[in-house]
Amino acid sequence: MRRLLYLASFSGKKNGMRNYKIAFTGPESSGKTTLALQVAAKWKGLYIDEFAREYLAEKSTYVQSDLDAIAKGQQEKWNVQTPLLIADTEMTVLCIWSQYKYESISNCIRQCFLEQDFDILFLCKPDIPWQFDPLRENPENRDELFDLYHSFLKENKQKFVVVEGDEVNRCRIVDDELRNLITVK
Repeated sequence: MRRLLYLASFSGKKNGMRNYKIAFTGPESSGKTTLALQVAAKWKGLYIDEFAREYLAEKSTYVQSDLDAIAKGQQEKWNVQTPLLIADTEMTVLCIWSQYKYESISNCIRQCFLEQDFDILFLCKPDIPWQFDPLRENPENRDELFDLYHSFLKENKQKFVVVEGDEVNRCRIVDDELRNLITVK
């Protein structure tokens, strides 16, 4: 018989249970932050925000080498021990961003991608309305970018689930996957 164990029931305890790490990925304005915050609240996980927002807030423009600094800064933010880490972003975002904007991916970003160790990635489909943000650059080609994410994750044999539809459906998809991930026999 299988028994479901929800992280909320052992949040913060050191009882031999393993820690879980999940992340949200996908094109700009595809609901990553909204969903990550909702999941963190519901599952009592530690929400880790997107370092790029902090980094770029200090700059009026950026160059490709800034993406390496963003990758390293993001990695540092994930360097915590917690029963459930919920990352607003992960290295696929930097791989796609760099390849799309600069037509190459640095060795630093490649290495950071190889070192990330998420249990599952949630690829957010851009089937929700675009929301303006001064840091966003691609309102017209989100579907094209989504296809790049999907192909990249498959080619790199990443465990991922596509999240799509309205807010209720998106939350249901994530909840179902988290229950499967955290099921104890």
